[in-house]
Amino acid sequence: MLSGGEWAIIGLSLKVAIAAVAVTLPIAYALAWLLARRQFRGKLLLDAAVHLPLVVPPVVTGWLLLVAFGRNGPVGRVLEDWFGVTLVFSWTGAALAAGVMALPLMVRAMRLSIEAVDRRLVDAARTLGSSPWAAFRRITLPLSLPGIFAGIMLGFARALGEFGATITFAANIPGQTRTLPLAIYTALQSPGGEAMVTRLALVSVALSIIAIVASEYLVRRASGERAHAL
Repeated sequence: MLSGGEWAIIGLSLKVAIAAVAVTLPIAYALAWLLARRQFRGKLLLDAAVHLPLVVPPVVTGWLLLVAFGRNGPVGRVLEDWFGVTLVFSWTGAALAAGVMALPLMVRAMRLSIEAVDRRLVDAARTLGSSPWAAFRRITLPLSLPGIFAGIMLGFARALGEFGATITFAANIPGQTRTLPLAIYTALQSPGGEAMVTRLALVSVALSIIAIVASEYLVRRASGERAHAL
């Protein structure tokens, strides 16, 4: 049986993961479309930058966020002075770190889905008089829904399990930034914390499985609807 404190940790983790995916979603789709449909100078560099969080240690990503979004960082100072927003050592900072770590997985899933959309359909829509925006809204967006769903669920699972960047940028503050992975780590360091580790680890595995199964279901359903429409 989970305690009240453990339910609070789960609630905070879900809030952080949902916020991370919600904020990252439009950015990830825009980047995926840009990388899939456009040729421009610096594309290879942009592609490498998007996937950088996958290959550098998460602690490095957290440190870079601290440099940019910390109170003395160029972005963090502007946010605090102009909007009164402080990201570092807060749950919104944890969501930012989780979103950055989830971004490459979301972009990759969406990009593959956009690349799979037959460009001849878009060209045909343009030939029939559709504007670029109308062709995108009626052809590319609905046909790339499986990749969007897959990206959302993969990003959610990644955000839920984020540890290194979060603890570096947002710290491990009970009730504010202590998400499931950080709570498990903290319990591991505490005498007699094995039972709590077991309970939270089981919850973490269950949530990840639910996210993956939901992703697979939504992808198959969207793919089926797309095949039926075509």
